[in-house]
Amino acid sequence: MKQLLFFFFALPTLIVGQTTIPANKQAVLNSVAKHQQELIRLSDQVWSFAEIAMREYQSAKVLSDYAEQQGFKVTRNIAEIPTAFIAEYGSGKPIIGILGEFDALQGLSQKAQPTKEPLQAGAAGHGCGHNMFAAASLGAATAIKELIASGKLKGTVRFYGTPAEEDLAGKVYMARAGVFNDLDVCLDWHPDYENKANMQSSQAVVAYTVKFNGKSAHAAADPWNGKSALDAAELFNIGMNFLREHIRPSVRIHYVYKQGGQIPNVIPDQASVWIWIRDSKRSGVAAVEERMKEIAAGAAKMTRTEVSFEMENGLYEILVNETGAKALHNNMKLVGPITYTPEEIAFANTIMKEYGAEPQGIDGKIKDLEMTKPDPDGGSTDVGDISYIVPEITLNAVTAPYKSPWHSWVVVACGGMSIGHKGMLFAAKSLGTTMVDLFENETLRKDMRAEFDKRKGNEVWKAMLPDGPPPVPKN
Repeated sequence: MKQLLFFFFALPTLIVGQTTIPANKQAVLNSVAKHQQELIRLSDQVWSFAEIAMREYQSAKVLSDYAEQQGFKVTRNIAEIPTAFIAEYGSGKPIIGILGEFDALQGLSQKAQPTKEPLQAGAAGHGCGHNMFAAASLGAATAIKELIASGKLKGTVRFYGTPAEEDLAGKVYMARAGVFNDLDVCLDWHPDYENKANMQSSQAVVAYTVKFNGKSAHAAADPWNGKSALDAAELFNIGMNFLREHIRPSVRIHYVYKQGGQIPNVIPDQASVWIWIRDSKRSGVAAVEERMKEIAAGAAKMTRTEVSFEMENGLYEILVNETGAKALHNNMKLVGPITYTPEEIAFANTIMKEYGAEPQGIDGKIKDLEMTKPDPDGGSTDVGDISYIVPEITLNAVTAPYKSPWHSWVVVACGGMSIGHKGMLFAAKSLGTTMVDLFENETLRKDMRAEFDKRKGNEVWKAMLPDGPPPVPKN
């Protein structure tokens, strides 16, 4: 598609080549262009803060302050999470929500350059591009807010500042508090190396700490008086590893030891294992979860120790909505592909070579809609829980070189410069124009809801969380 040209805002439509852009969608494109430098600055600020789960105080402040400056009503400390907030504008139905993440990953600090060099050794970095996520979603919400304020759209737009996606399941705590229940539709996006309307689910997951308690004794003088919690933990993991032959190919099991004793000459009276179980469906996770508890009980019986289970959190898989994905795909084509300068392509190829991967440039084209796989590729997200509460649409937008390694310093570097900025602005435009359709087209909303009800079936969403408040650090 040819580059969009901006004429007088008062014109009802703009014709580019053979494409006629409706006035409200053109207003979204104009709004993102008008606020472009502000959105880039927001993204870069969050990138520089690089704050981890439940500690995103500076990031939440600049984002929520910006929303207030744009005229949104902001409510902070959502679901007892100081860094969670809602920015809302308008009144009545429909209520269209959009998510914004802003947490970083530990140990990925990196300068915005194509060679590896941390900004601060050992510090966090945005290896999943969430600095761009929040800024683009807020840009789209701002464009819709301006249309509601001018009387061009009716209803309510709601931006959700959602912390702690990488760890601690921030959205699930927010969902448990009921803040998504009245939405008609929700949208989100994620940085990627392809531009596409997402048609793939994610993996459901549950995380437990399995604790064994035994009895200490001198490991040389009287080991027969001891009951080794470490023996129990090791037998538990042996049992789980033997289970791998008897589970579906889509299941993934990961674990680490959290406790295993203090010194070899003392029989350990405490040991614990942090274990994650994933599968394509929540029902599949539940089946392996039950077997996990049986194996742990068996390990405790063999060692005459006691076992207890502490659920950390769990996530549902994403419930794909093809009706919504098609609407998003059409608007992505309306916005058009991302183009790159020779300098940006050189940056992309250099950084991939430095990482040790094959340089393949940057692919800014709009990908065709895919068929949904029965078993998704690896990875889980708390967006899955939202998708079981309300019809949900997900966009993927290019913010890094083709085939980039995610959760790496490569993504951090690109997210702090123009490659990431371009993807962020593309996402804001694509999401904003799709939100115009959702506000204007009641049939689209009803069709999305009908598909949602059919895919969800009899499944009743229930937050997989421990009792009590969110795990917000005291310091």
